[in-house]
Amino acid sequence: MRDGTEGDMAPQSREDFEGRLRQIGVDRYHDKHPFHKRLHSGGATPDQVRAWVLNRYIYQSHIPMKDAAFMSRCEDPDLRRAWRSRIEDHDGGVEEGGGIRRWLKLAEAVGLDPDYVASCKGALPATRFAVEAYVRFVRDMPLLDAVASSLTELFAPAIHSERIEGLLAHYDFANDDSLSYFRKRLTEAPRDVAFGLNWVLERATTREKQDAAAAALTFKTNVLWAQLDALEYAYADPGRIPPGAWNPGEGLLG
Repeated sequence: MRDGTEGDMAPQSREDFEGRLRQIGVDRYHDKHPFHKRLHSGGATPDQVRAWVLNRYIYQSHIPMKDAAFMSRCEDPDLRRAWRSRIEDHDGGVEEGGGIRRWLKLAEAVGLDPDYVASCKGALPATRFAVEAYVRFVRDMPLLDAVASSLTELFAPAIHSERIEGLLAHYDFANDDSLSYFRKRLTEAPRDVAFGLNWVLERATTREKQDAAAAALTFKTNVLWAQLDALEYAYADPGRIPPGAWNPGEGLLG
């Protein structure tokens, strides 16, 4: 088995390459971040939970924007047809909404004004930079890299299950309605990632392409990790909240 080290330019087998991608999640996925562990174990304060919900909204709201940017570059109608369900998952219909609307239900449940959260006014600067960097990456990089960056969904069902269990066990706001976003993703994410993983495995046929895909997935894990780093820095010590970001001491509306 080849280990993916630099300088070994023979392409990996499909099986070994998939194992390499999955190992990135084992090593680098943000379920290992201290902030995440505290959140799931009930150790996060109410204001830390609110800060997480508010800042994570930036990411959630930009996912369909990222996917629309990706689709605008796709000349293959089969790829566009397969990909557009991701936008539908998050935007939903006019009446029922989608993942974004379900996230705002969570915001309301933890005590935030959903309109304030949706305005994105209180988000941390580092959160904005990380999310906008991800949108630019998907918009500008080769299609293979863009699709590979989405493969963090490989690891999402486990973290959603852990999150549901942890939040229900430790927080009063948690119920079927407030956690509906995560329950829905348990069925949406596996469908999305099955297509994306197969697409990457079929097209990453050289070592150069495999390395690029692995680097793209690593980049995406860094985007997710950086968002939690920002929360840890700002809200583990309230004195580190940057100007303009939501400040619990000034009320829920910042």
